[in-house]
Amino acid sequence: MSDTLKNEDRFGAVLVQVQDDLKQLRCSLEKINVRERDKTLDIQALDNAILKTESSIRKHAEDYLKTVTEQLLVLPSIEDLKRKTVQIPKWKPGLESFPDVRPQREDVSGAAPGEKHQSPLPMRLLGNPAHPNNRAILSQKFGISLPDVHKRSKNAAKHHRIITGPAVRFQAFGPRVHHGLAIPEEDKGTVPDSSLLRMSVPHKAASLHHREDSYSSKTGSKSRCQKRLKWETEPGSTVSKCTPLWTTKTPPPSSTSKSMDQGSVMQITSDLIPKSPQNLPVAVPVNISKYPFTITKGRINPMAADFCHFKQSFSLCWSSVVHALEALEKLLRDFAVPLAKVNGERLVEFAHGWDNGWDKAPPVMGLLSLLENWEEVLGVVLNPGQRYKGEGGIEAAAIRIQSCWRRYIARTAYLRHCQRKWAAGTIAISWLMHTQMRRVRKALQARRFRQLENYRSRAQHLAANWKHIQSSKRTIIHIPSLGYSQSQRQNLRGFDILQNIQINRLCDIRDENVEVIYVCPRHLGEDILHYYTSLLNCDGATDGADTGTTKASSCFRRFIILTPEAVDYFSTRNMCLSTLLKYSPRTLKRIRNLIQGKQAYIVGGVSHVDDLAVADELGVPVLGPEPAIAQLYSTKSGGRRIFTRAEVDVPPGQGDIYSLNQLHETLAELMTQNFDVQRWLFKIDSEHGGRGTAYCDICHLSCYNWALQEYRRYGPELWNTTWIQETVLLRYLDEIPEWLARYARPVKTSCYPNWTGFLKTFLRQGGVVEAYPPSDSVTCLTVDLLLEPGGGVTILSCGDQLHGSCQLEAMGSTVPQSSVNPETLHSICMRVGQACLQRLIVGYVSVDLATFLNHNTMEQKVWAIDLDLTYSDQLAMTQMLLLITGGTLNCRTGCLDVPMPVREKCCEHQIAAEPSVVNRYAVIGSHLFHSNLSMLYHNVFFKMCKAHGIGYSMKRKQGTAFALYDGSERCTIGMMTVSEDLQGALVTFARNLSVIHQEISSSKMQGETNFKELIKDVEDVLQTTVQNKLRAVKDKPAA
Repeated sequence: MSDTLKNEDRFGAVLVQVQDDLKQLRCSLEKINVRERDKTLDIQALDNAILKTESSIRKHAEDYLKTVTEQLLVLPSIEDLKRKTVQIPKWKPGLESFPDVRPQREDVSGAAPGEKHQSPLPMRLLGNPAHPNNRAILSQKFGISLPDVHKRSKNAAKHHRIITGPAVRFQAFGPRVHHGLAIPEEDKGTVPDSSLLRMSVPHKAASLHHREDSYSSKTGSKSRCQKRLKWETEPGSTVSKCTPLWTTKTPPPSSTSKSMDQGSVMQITSDLIPKSPQNLPVAVPVNISKYPFTITKGRINPMAADFCHFKQSFSLCWSSVVHALEALEKLLRDFAVPLAKVNGERLVEFAHGWDNGWDKAPPVMGLLSLLENWEEVLGVVLNPGQRYKGEGGIEAAAIRIQSCWRRYIARTAYLRHCQRKWAAGTIAISWLMHTQMRRVRKALQARRFRQLENYRSRAQHLAANWKHIQSSKRTIIHIPSLGYSQSQRQNLRGFDILQNIQINRLCDIRDENVEVIYVCPRHLGEDILHYYTSLLNCDGATDGADTGTTKASSCFRRFIILTPEAVDYFSTRNMCLSTLLKYSPRTLKRIRNLIQGKQAYIVGGVSHVDDLAVADELGVPVLGPEPAIAQLYSTKSGGRRIFTRAEVDVPPGQGDIYSLNQLHETLAELMTQNFDVQRWLFKIDSEHGGRGTAYCDICHLSCYNWALQEYRRYGPELWNTTWIQETVLLRYLDEIPEWLARYARPVKTSCYPNWTGFLKTFLRQGGVVEAYPPSDSVTCLTVDLLLEPGGGVTILSCGDQLHGSCQLEAMGSTVPQSSVNPETLHSICMRVGQACLQRLIVGYVSVDLATFLNHNTMEQKVWAIDLDLTYSDQLAMTQMLLLITGGTLNCRTGCLDVPMPVREKCCEHQIAAEPSVVNRYAVIGSHLFHSNLSMLYHNVFFKMCKAHGIGYSMKRKQGTAFALYDGSERCTIGMMTVSEDLQGALVTFARNLSVIHQEISSSKMQGETNFKELIKDVEDVLQTTVQNKLRAVKDKPAA
């Protein structure tokens, strides 16, 4: 049986060999010379005979191949597939369903010669299923009982699907399905063993496996990677055919094979460089190839023994192998690979996997994986420039250079185009924005010019009717706005509270003809509203129950507090109150309704351009200068110009300094002309209070003593000569820069930490250099003026300043002032007021003066040091003082006249009346800060003060009153004490601060406060007051 199979197996190879021989014979006959045709040899007849024989053999060979490739294949059931969980699912039929029909080795080897002679007959019967003895021979020889073909049951079809037709055809495989081709195994000239063919069914594609795999787990005799030629005879087929099948079992796909499927043809050397180590071919398991051959310099020697052996072994599938071999040869020639060893089995497997995919070039890594020395070849291929050493390298290099150059040219042109496009778009957008901004700017300028024109027309009407307005019912719209620059507003702590410190403007309703609309920069709590309602209803002049009730109801109807709705939207922007009101249409509408048909005007704070916008929206005049004029003369330099114009004494100094050289030269000249000045002040023009002030003492200047000796040597009369001052001036110029850098100090380090930052702002915004009064005892006072639109000047308030830690910043004052002769003060204020009116400055103005005793002449001198074109905090507290006392402040005489109620004695015929008017003194503190005050609500605070006897007596017209600014933080308050004399008011003020501090503080929680510094300053003023009284007592007997 085995010999028969071997002979039949060789029959196919013989047919193919005969075909090749006939082709070679025909080619040889065609080379015979045509001149020999007239001989007896009939070439045409011989050629026709050969062609006829060749076609006949080809037909029989095709029939034979068709017969051997047809096979009944049985698919597995689904339940067998579910059992495979670990390995790739493969169908392995049970031994009982398909018995092993392979001939046993002992039967073949032990057969007798007679049996061998009789074996072809049973084999012919087995090949004819229609023969009546076919079933008996199968049952006898192989133990197979075939079912009745004509009476097949339907149940059997449910378990197995019978597939007829060609089972394995190499040209019919799909392009992406890897198939294995059985490699003929030659064992010392013997034919391969026959075996059965079985199909494994994976999830997606079926691959062929040999019969031994179904029970290899039991026998363990053969490896799954072994490749054999299998023969299987299906006795159940309708036509008896011997079907040889070529099967190859391959290992599971590795990362290399996957990358082969997904890769693309690499056209240039850079494409061959792997992007990551995963792209490199994976080392193939050690498997000694039985069909290796060598490719030298990209060429195959067709006469080499190894290649001929490989070609002869795979002659049936050579048409598909040729394509892969040509691709491999081209790759090796392109990269000039000197030597490559090809694994024949891998080449055949690769060729069948890509049989139908040759429209696309095979992957390079896949081709390199066919080599046994792939690592050496890969090293050569990856060598830079290797592609240009092989076949067509010059053309490839030229193409590469041309492509790079064209890419560079195209990329450069594209980038230039993109840059020009971007530039054109930027220019277009910029131009559109410019034109839009210009239109908006012109519209804003036109609107502001219109607002300014309306302001001027309303101001003229206000000036013409001022006396009539002052004597009739009127409505005052108080907007305590601080129109500082944006940088100043952003750096101010608690800006909204600073704007609300002048809430005591509500006290203007003490005039029965006045109604007040107060615009508040923040929402006030019910406790603050209740407090001010009670305070405004308690007029100090009230002396009757019925009259008091009438006045209380009248006062309650004559003031209203409004908060713009924009406060909620711009709570962190530190915007001035005028701007917030400008963007609050509901508040503006309500104000218009309240002032409709009434005489009204606006009293602002620090002037801002939005004041004009608000006034234009409301249609009322503003009692104040134009914003441009206010900005010009509210600076330190502008104030000196007004004081100089008013012929008022000013400190030695100079304004409008904007450069460092100008600063040094000016300071040297001033120091040369004023040897008695011990301290020089530097003031920034746009700052207010003591924020923008620095100082430097002359005692730190090394050449000062030498300059003083020079001054004394020449004397005061000759010293004014220029040539005498020149040497001292030059010496000053040399030492002033270092002197300022080392010893100049800002007054408030919280605003300007050092001299460098202060100097930078000073030179950018401009400033003033002036002398500090040359005395150990200097008193500063503040005078508030009303510059009436009609041309009159009225002094509303005057008081001596109280200072805290900063000697140049006022924390409070004593009212009325007692440091300057009232007539001298009145004269100075009138001159300053007239100078302001000449420059179209109207409204409320605050003048700061400094008085001291000149030690050389022993005369009192008064210097005008600052001018503020705004409603001051002192004036607001003075309005509250006049409200609770019911008195009047006569600055011409320097007295606070307070009317006292008449007291009746219960005697029968005696009625004694006390004086109706008395003098009172008050101490005012408008900026009292203590961080621990936030722990107390206002009602608790007032109860605490009441427990310590801190309060105000309406009958005695003396005591303590408070001003509340904020209901949420509650850290800042105002306080005033009223007493019969200045000493009593100062003592009460200091005592109140001490009690409050002790009540709200502990030893471990002192808090941040200015109470201590203010108490210390009050004590100094008390000591000075006591000394003045003792001096006055001593001077009376002498007089």
